[in-house]
Amino acid sequence: MEGLEKIIERKGKRFLFKVESSEDQNDYSKYEELREEIWGFPEDNMAGIRNMICENFFHEGSSLFIAVFSEAEEGGFARQDRAHLVGFSYGYVGVKDKEIAFRSVDNLQFFSMYTGVREDFQNFGLGILIKKFQRVKLIDLFGVYSSTCTYDPLTGVNAYRNIHHLRMEVMEYKVALYADFGGRLNRRDIPSDRFVMSWDLREEPQRPVLDVKSLFEKKQVVTEVEQAEIKRMGGLLELDIIQGVNIDLDHEFLLIEIPFDFFQMLRETDVEDQRIREIPLEWRLKTRKAFQSYLHRGYKVFDFKSIRINNRQRDFYILKKLKSNQESYHEI
Repeated sequence: MEGLEKIIERKGKRFLFKVESSEDQNDYSKYEELREEIWGFPEDNMAGIRNMICENFFHEGSSLFIAVFSEAEEGGFARQDRAHLVGFSYGYVGVKDKEIAFRSVDNLQFFSMYTGVREDFQNFGLGILIKKFQRVKLIDLFGVYSSTCTYDPLTGVNAYRNIHHLRMEVMEYKVALYADFGGRLNRRDIPSDRFVMSWDLREEPQRPVLDVKSLFEKKQVVTEVEQAEIKRMGGLLELDIIQGVNIDLDHEFLLIEIPFDFFQMLRETDVEDQRIREIPLEWRLKTRKAFQSYLHRGYKVFDFKSIRINNRQRDFYILKKLKSNQESYHEI
């Protein structure tokens, strides 16, 4: 079948984006191996390789596997092996309304379960390129025009990709969706809250232009954040500390700040000192209150921006108040 591969060049390197259609079950083990390398959480493993090949859309199932390979040193992409696999995505087709089920094509949606890039290739913008490639294949191969996924609201890299670049819509705020989720990108003692996202694959992204620094200077900021030096073994650690949230603001646009690198914060605060250990937990609980309060009051997540303030990079969600005739969110 044509159209299953695409070569893209980024920053002087070439990458092969490929839809997996192999009939050899051994070709599927690389996806689980890379998932474990990225997330580091063996309890959350993908299906066994025999089941993965059966799940594939090209065989008996409704799943889409996408692999990204780096070019070999000698050139070309003959080596499509685990060593050259630098990114992947996996998901499956499901339904929106259980009553309608599979009786209508319009009721179908794709659930994107995993999208990951190897750590040493995370500065090539491959995450966005994977999603763009996935979008084209879902339309061309599956005939599906709606996709959904979840992500941690405190992770700026995912917010930038999903909200600012791809213009996905936040549908719900889910509390502790994955229970005690651990691994390299999560911590069991931090509730795994998630945004549930909806992506209309037919729409071309229209990115708004808004002066975030002006909103910041006008104090249209929900979160109260201070930078503090934390003493710990090995020296001083500078961290953003969330002091509180203001849920009584009433402007057309509001800002909710999140840590610039929540993944790094999780690692740096994974210590015995309870005062330090609870810093990301405070971020979770206070931003949860902020998001739930304002979404319930009729605001929507409008955009996500990273700006430099006083020589420090900071990440902000932009919320916009819906008009009275628009449907508001419900608190979850």
